[in-house]
Amino acid sequence: MIIGAHSIIYSKNPEADRAFLRDVLRLPSVNVGDGWLIFGLPPAEVAVHPSDENDVHEFYLMSDDIETLIAAMQKRGIPCGPAQNLGWGLLTRVTLPGGGKLGIYQPRHARPKAMSPGRKTHATAPRAAKRARRTSARGAKGRR
Repeated sequence: MIIGAHSIIYSKNPEADRAFLRDVLRLPSVNVGDGWLIFGLPPAEVAVHPSDENDVHEFYLMSDDIETLIAAMQKRGIPCGPAQNLGWGLLTRVTLPGGGKLGIYQPRHARPKAMSPGRKTHATAPRAAKRARRTSARGAKGRR
C-alpha cells in the first residue's frame, strides 16, 4: 500500500538548507538522529512527462499566492526570481542557502484530490478490483 512520498533534495550545505526549510518555510520536521531532519509536506501530486531520458525527476513546492511568497522571500533577503507565467502555473525559483534552486509554483491546472491515508491502491487491493470487474460484467449482461 502506498502511504506517502519521500523526496530528497541533494545539497552542498545540507545544514543550511534544512534550517531554511524549518525556519523560513516552517515545514514541520522530525530529527531522526544526528541532525538529520525529515520534513512533513502538504498533500502532493505526481505527473509523468515525456522525455528522451529515464531517471530524470524534478521536485517543486506549490503556493496558493506566488506573488506574496516572492515578497516574503525578498523581505528576508532570500534570492528569488520573478514569477514566470508558464500557462499551467506561475513559477519562481528560490535560491537555497546551499546554492541549489527550489522551484515553487502557483498551479493553474486542475488538481487531483489528495489520496486519503489508508486508501488501498489497485496493486494492493486485488479483491476489490476483482469485485469491481464482476460487478461491471453483471451490469453489462443486464444491458444487452
